[in-house]
Amino acid sequence: MRLEAMAVSIPHVEGHPNRVGFEGVLTLVNTTSDRAPSGARGHRVMLTREAAEKALPSLLGMAVDYRPGWDGHDVRRKIGLLTEAYLAGHRLAVRGYLYARDFPDAAQAIQAQGPQALGMSYELADAHVEDMKAEVWKLTRVTFTGAAILLRQKAAYQTTSFRMASQGLFTLSE
Repeated sequence: MRLEAMAVSIPHVEGHPNRVGFEGVLTLVNTTSDRAPSGARGHRVMLTREAAEKALPSLLGMAVDYRPGWDGHDVRRKIGLLTEAYLAGHRLAVRGYLYARDFPDAAQAIQAQGPQALGMSYELADAHVEDMKAEVWKLTRVTFTGAAILLRQKAAYQTTSFRMASQGLFTLSE
């Protein structure tokens, strides 16, 4: 297994009322998506490992958003911050914080969904597709602009995951 990682160092503050940790699998690299992500004009996609490695720094400090129905992205509902991103095998995993005190309804809704129901999806800009006519778009260059929490079955990659610290942290072997 090969591991590439980047993180923003944010000091731990015991019992911070507005900072609840989370971790998740944002996407898979060198793997074709299960369904077409929004913005891909009906094409399934494959993010290359090389593109993901180069784009890891663009994830740090980006926001995490959600839509109340857990069925997509809403970049105007930013409820958290990405502080760490790393590649472990085919998984691009992330960690960060949700602003649970500022967004108690969202934090409660996440807990109500349970740790197996939710997944993640990335948000991109400046994506380069190797062949726009291909059935599967191979992404060879991207800039990450954020991430969304949504139901796994609504995600382009249905094996993504999301858990708040209060739901128990997971290991990459899951």
